[in-house]
Amino acid sequence: MRACFSSSDIMLPRKATAEDAWAVVACDQYTSQPEYWEDVERIVEGKPSTLNIIFPEVCLPEIDERITRIRANMEDYLKENILSEAVHDGFVLVERTTESGTRLGLVGKVDLESYDFTPGNGALIRATEGTVTSRIPPRVRIRSGAIIESPHVMMLIDDREKKLIEPLYEKRSGFAALYDATLMKGGGRVRGYAIEGEEAEAVNALLLDMQRASGGFFISVGDGNHSLVTAKSWWDELKERLSPEEREGHPARYALAELVNLHSPALRFEPVHRVLFGVDAGALYRGFIAYCGGLGVKAVGGDDLTFKGRGLNESFSLEGAKGRLPVDILQGYLDGFLAENEKACVDYIHGEETPLVLSEERGNCAIFLKSLDKRALFPAIAAGGVLPRKTFSMGEAHEKRYYMECRKIR
Repeated sequence: MRACFSSSDIMLPRKATAEDAWAVVACDQYTSQPEYWEDVERIVEGKPSTLNIIFPEVCLPEIDERITRIRANMEDYLKENILSEAVHDGFVLVERTTESGTRLGLVGKVDLESYDFTPGNGALIRATEGTVTSRIPPRVRIRSGAIIESPHVMMLIDDREKKLIEPLYEKRSGFAALYDATLMKGGGRVRGYAIEGEEAEAVNALLLDMQRASGGFFISVGDGNHSLVTAKSWWDELKERLSPEEREGHPARYALAELVNLHSPALRFEPVHRVLFGVDAGALYRGFIAYCGGLGVKAVGGDDLTFKGRGLNESFSLEGAKGRLPVDILQGYLDGFLAENEKACVDYIHGEETPLVLSEERGNCAIFLKSLDKRALFPAIAAGGVLPRKTFSMGEAHEKRYYMECRKIR
């Protein structure tokens, strides 16, 4: 059996660079706040930064010009030795501290042949949420001409016994320190340690043992799924031009990512609520109950879902869902409802305050969801394929992964 996640050669900038402007937050954050990214540009102006080798989604209108700059910046960072190999055939142990606590991770490479983002697949590595295909082509254009990659992908492993990452952290004093940086704009602090040599070999062996025992579903993609889809899409295109021998070891077959234990106390799953506009709240609620009945699912006492509008306040749980999450069933209903009711629309909102206010307005209905029980994630994906978008959020925007490590992909 071939490992789906393993050690890699990993590049980092000079330490002085890493402490300053190098690391920026994931490109899919603050997409409605261009002022955030304008401030980041001000902070990193004239300095080496991952901002210069990524494509913030807020910048989509400038696609052609920015892609050209990204490729040139990648070449410059290698020629000027801003980036160099810091870890040989190993991993980076990551310690990220935010207000949620200390989140541990392990940076290594993903075998894209073991990853599938289509619903209902049986791959070892699977997406948690549906893919928005319109977001992929610009990213493929970047990756197809890129010489390096830098990941914001965070993948999840269901390691309840905490036998992979946590024991490494206990031994961190014996590992070479790679970086210790305060992340810009409230991102907290991040430290990295090199796992190489015999220790890396032991980690590879343990990963393979855990993979064999996983029953065929080993890792789920928590954040950055569209970036992994991009890497997979480009690899599927590229490999058609390669011989079988070339495919085996080509660097584009792999993608760098951080693996995090699903059961980390610092990994918070927060609900994303729905607010429907231009609807009759009572009719929306009754329609959902009928929809559930058609699936053999029954509303029972509980508070997994709450429909709230003028004259409506109904909380309940679902019985007979056969492993599917309430939000999965809800989103199926809402997608059909919105397709049939063109005047209605939906917004996805973090936090309860705004939906509560909006629910008091005529023609609105707020639907509140409970926080996802992390223990239900893997069974839910196994049962339903992938979850709908906006099922949950892994912490706040500033707690997402920042770009730091790099890897050559050609």
